[in-house]
Amino acid sequence: MSSHNSDFQYKMVIGIRKDLQMSKGKTAVQTAHAAVLAVEDAKRRHKDWLKKWFYEGQKKVVVQLSSEEELHHLLQKARATNLPYAVVNDAGLTELPPNTTTAIALGPAPNDKLDKLTSKYKLL
Repeated sequence: MSSHNSDFQYKMVIGIRKDLQMSKGKTAVQTAHAAVLAVEDAKRRHKDWLKKWFYEGQKKVVVQLSSEEELHHLLQKARATNLPYAVVNDAGLTELPPNTTTAIALGPAPNDKLDKLTSKYKLL
């Protein structure tokens, strides 16, 4: 399958809290956690979307969220629109206090459904 962006009909959007000022490594790990957990949710609730996203090459976009409130606002929208999602709460073993909410992943889902919720956020 070609890798031009226009060929992708499905994606995952991962939101990372910028206010926590996590290290690059910590940010990468939280992003990975969110993606894995969202795939598990999609496997249960949207197998067709997961399969199509996987076939296309698993497009992911990472955006920045300004606060925990912004993350929870996005979570409420995801739940209301029945999108696959995952929220990451850190174990608190390294940089952050236990149970700090660090990231959210939405999808995999059709681009148009995700864009309605996430297009206003800046890329990380």
